Amino acid sequence: MSAAGESTCAQGRRLKKRVQRNMLGFPQHVSPCKEVRTKSTEADKRLSEFNVEMAMREDVYQRIVALEKKIDPESITAESKRYMKKLIKLGRRNGLHLPKETQEEVKAIKKKLSSLGIDFSKNLNEDITSLSFTREELGGLPEDFLSSLEKDEDKLKVTLKYPHFFPVMKKCFVPETRRKLEEAFNSRCKEENSVILRELVELRAQKCALLGFNTHTDFVLEMNMAKTGKKVAEFLEELARKLKPLGDQERAVILKLKEEECQKRGLPFDGKLHAWDCLYYMTRVEEIQYAVDQNMLKEYFPMEVVTQGLLGIYQDLLGLTFELVDGASVWHPDVMLYCVKDRGSGQMVGQFYLDLYPREGKYGHAACFGLQPGCLLPDGKRQMSVAAMVANFTKPTADAPSLLQHDEVETYFHEFGHVMHQLCAQADYAMFSGIQVEWDFVEAPSQMLENWVWEKEPLQRMSRHYKTGEPIPDELLDKLIKSRLANTGLFNLTQIVLAKLDQALHTRTSVDPAEEYGMLSQEILGVPASSGTNMPATFGHLAGSYDAKYYGYLWSEVFSMDMFFTRFKQEGIMNPKVGLDYRKYILRPGGSEDASDMLRNFLGREPKQEAFLLSKGLVVEQDTSTPCPC
Repeated sequence: MSAAGESTCAQGRRLKKRVQRNMLGFPQHVSPCKEVRTKSTEADKRLSEFNVEMAMREDVYQRIVALEKKIDPESITAESKRYMKKLIKLGRRNGLHLPKETQEEVKAIKKKLSSLGIDFSKNLNEDITSLSFTREELGGLPEDFLSSLEKDEDKLKVTLKYPHFFPVMKKCFVPETRRKLEEAFNSRCKEENSVILRELVELRAQKCALLGFNTHTDFVLEMNMAKTGKKVAEFLEELARKLKPLGDQERAVILKLKEEECQKRGLPFDGKLHAWDCLYYMTRVEEIQYAVDQNMLKEYFPMEVVTQGLLGIYQDLLGLTFELVDGASVWHPDVMLYCVKDRGSGQMVGQFYLDLYPREGKYGHAACFGLQPGCLLPDGKRQMSVAAMVANFTKPTADAPSLLQHDEVETYFHEFGHVMHQLCAQADYAMFSGIQVEWDFVEAPSQMLENWVWEKEPLQRMSRHYKTGEPIPDELLDKLIKSRLANTGLFNLTQIVLAKLDQALHTRTSVDPAEEYGMLSQEILGVPASSGTNMPATFGHLAGSYDAKYYGYLWSEVFSMDMFFTRFKQEGIMNPKVGLDYRKYILRPGGSEDASDMLRNFLGREPKQEAFLLSKGLVVEQDTSTPCPC
């Protein structure tokens, strides 16, 4: 067999193993059966170890190196060249060019890292902590929320899952209730996950030292757009400097609101902003300064209407059709399966699942899981992509529908954007399928699509009063859109706190995660971490695939805002031509091209940061000759 043929067969075997791992590992996040979740976790660990073994095959690495030297570059596609170069790069990043004993050390560390990351996530998923409060202690919460809570004798049970935690933190006017809930939320799995996180950070540092890198951050960023920790640090520091005055202004407003509320309710005012105050008073800013009543607003966002509108917008924008599959085999009755086809050709693009409501043991956040990569098979046929969107929105009951807060609508749009990226990518190789782009660009396509929930036409398409069927009044809609800049300083400074925490853990040695988080929160936000909590132990990104990469949420937003304001805002947010350009230049390549090339192709120029800074409420001199410093 020729070297090229051997490479094709190897690609086929890797593809099969990847799909099998996805199928066996995914149930740990969604299965309603604890035994299945446990077995899935065990299978994921075993398959992860097997993947490490396969990635550490020096014989395969040497064959690829030999193949690159002997093959005629003109005889293979640009994507095949990229594939070969990346395989060699990954081989070196696994230490396959180093002595055998070093390779064995790297292999052992990689296996341990994978197992620890799985355990960290499992601990959070399986957490069933709840607190019970009286109706008086839950003052400020609407009746539909209170009636949905499970009773605990004469009290109501509040879990730490998103559909309970966030409404209470945003609307409950009883500070002691918020304090108890916030402290419990940021103490989840504190003991076990604190130990895991410390071990993860130490092992990452050991591995990068073996591979010749100064820090884990340097190791990670070699494959990203930023390239160096210095560039990331400068980006975060500069943005923090620009946002700090705005954050200080917002903090002063919130403290004034707190003082007034304390006087009104006969409570002592300590002149401080606590962790359990932030969401509540940020919501009050929206209600007072922008007159946005979130309880009233959510009545216009019933789940069925939002889903119908969202799916319609994505179909029109990207030239697709979605068909619900009746009687599909799914893991829970709440789950829906859709087939996706190209609207013009009728050709199958892929499939996606929607699993939108919480249940015990389920993954606790919102995320898109790639289940099957879209790519070419060894016989030349295309394998369709399959993805699942998993979320935790309020579940409807016999007495009340599922009503979404506006920020939940935004989350829905964001995660579904990842689903579209997974399905619309048409790379030849599984390695470049879906969202397999540089990690500090991976959020940009979804962030760009978040803009639709702040525009009038899309909002009208995905809203209707759950009782009357009436559209959102124009006055309320206008207030909502204007409120986009509410709390933008504090929100983005919070993102900087998390990004800096991530960078500190993976750049410096012997950093205590809880102490570092507390110091950054106090220094940047002016808000101390609650005593006895350990927020980093609940921060799944640190144990998952965002290690040393959390800065990417802000970094990629530079590009998402540039794309939106340059093309869609100028040419029409529902312009199908721009939508197809977006699908062609940003989604279709997957990771088969550099993100910088994709951006140039879509924008027609180099990216700039003006739109990003303006979106944060910052005043920027419009200099069209200034490229983005990223």
